[in-house]
Amino acid sequence: MDFATIAGLVFVMVAVIGAILIGGELGVFINIPSIFIVIGGTFGATLMRISFGEFFGSFKIGLIAIMHSSPSPRELIEEAVQLANVARKEGILALENQSISDPFLEKGISLCIDGHPPETVERVLSKEIGLAIERHEKGISMWKSIADYSPAMGMIGTLIGLVQMLSNMDDPKAIGPAMAVALLTTLYGAVIANGIALPISEKLKAVSEQERMIQDLVLEAISSIQSGINPRVMEQILLTYLPSSQRASSAE
Repeated sequence: MDFATIAGLVFVMVAVIGAILIGGELGVFINIPSIFIVIGGTFGATLMRISFGEFFGSFKIGLIAIMHSSPSPRELIEEAVQLANVARKEGILALENQSISDPFLEKGISLCIDGHPPETVERVLSKEIGLAIERHEKGISMWKSIADYSPAMGMIGTLIGLVQMLSNMDDPKAIGPAMAVALLTTLYGAVIANGIALPISEKLKAVSEQERMIQDLVLEAISSIQSGINPRVMEQILLTYLPSSQRASSAE
């Protein structure tokens, strides 16, 4: 679980709600028409871009920003080197009895054990990497769309509120609710875009890049194991995927 994302969302909510409570009552900032305009309008405009399946699937992908827990690249390299040592000494079939922590690495090793040629293994794993990236990009695109549309819907709500206010200038009691719609829709749109949707899309982008790096590392490890490269040489190749500040400690 990514506690940084959770902490960030909590801080945003605490900052907004805290500022409201310090200056007045929370109930004043709850307006059903404003919520309907911003949330309903944003979801509707976003849904026009994609299918129902992609729309709901994007929310599932959004959970990755909160639930994501990527494996340690250094531990993955150590595990791959250990597997390479076993394969070099006892043969590739000896890996069938090895416990493998990473599912993607386990799938690649299984393909090697089944006797598939290197080009087939690389093609299968590369295809899986590409499809994963495509799914992530759709999720990122949807959350960016929410970040784009929610302020626009807030502006639409503001215009609606102003029209209602100006059309009822002779009724002082109607001016207050209309002004509330005008102001609160802008507030809701800004909070949804800048406090939720945009940060989640950026986090998903970072998670996707990290996962791509891990999968490329695994693909390199599988290729090295299958081709019988010396484990020490393979380790040096895999260490290039790490920042230079982490390579020495991993090698030790």
